[in-house]
Amino acid sequence: MASSLPSDHKAKIIDGKAIAQTIRSEIASEVSNLSQKYGKVPGLAVVIVGTRKDSQSYVSMKRKACAEVGITSFDVDLPEQVSEGELIDKVHELNANPDVHGILVQLPLPKHINEEKVLSEISIEKDVDGFHPLNIGKLAMKGREPLFLPCTPKGCLELLSRSGISTKGKKAVVVGRSNIVGLPVSLLLLKADATVTVVHSHTHDPESIIREADIIIAAAGQAMMIKGSWIKPGAAVIDVGTNAVDDPSKKTGYRLAGDVHFGEASKVAGYITPVPGGVGPMTVAMLLKNTLEGAKRVIEK
Repeated sequence: MASSLPSDHKAKIIDGKAIAQTIRSEIASEVSNLSQKYGKVPGLAVVIVGTRKDSQSYVSMKRKACAEVGITSFDVDLPEQVSEGELIDKVHELNANPDVHGILVQLPLPKHINEEKVLSEISIEKDVDGFHPLNIGKLAMKGREPLFLPCTPKGCLELLSRSGISTKGKKAVVVGRSNIVGLPVSLLLLKADATVTVVHSHTHDPESIIREADIIIAAAGQAMMIKGSWIKPGAAVIDVGTNAVDDPSKKTGYRLAGDVHFGEASKVAGYITPVPGGVGPMTVAMLLKNTLEGAKRVIEK
């Protein structure tokens, strides 16, 4: 298969960090325009329950990113044992606060709290994560526009469009069907006129399906599952996976690897995102963009 490429072929690296930085500068200038014109800035409430290390680091990253672009961040830190009712009261309080334009509840929540119940209490106008069932429902329907698109899927499509990769009429394969990435990104690709196939844990012979793809979105949570030999020469590969892989040469004892075998894939693909530095920074940039869009709907009314 790969014989149609020169032996020293190297995929073009899609630099998510650089693209996210460009988007953040665009957001910062829009925020400063709002501030000058209306005396108001967007506000994002980030709610975290408990002390999970990974959740805490995501949350502090999001809060720092807000400060960088001039978005006010409302910090809500609740103890692990907070009741579901108290958490929902907090969400209602944020729904009613006119200075808050976006509400994000960091997942996962502790076992005693029903995630679905909490998320559906977030006002659809402030659902910057894009997970409200009404937003997902509109995403799934032709001719309907959700108020917000989920951040990671939106970031994946933004990476493609800002790299000049068209989706129209292309064969796209999404690997994974999670509510957070796989499912919504497949719906977004469909909206963008791609022909979409979803590969998941019950798919027979995923390799032969992936090999047909012009665009691969890998979001299965399986380190280096997709080999170079599975990739059509010249395909665009967006790797959403972040998996910790043992690596004794690293101080932490591990390194991050995507769902795609980067070394092999970059010899075959036309475009590829690295892990880290690909999709990750885009997720945060899209959260900021959603918050800005929510604020503009209210402030510019």
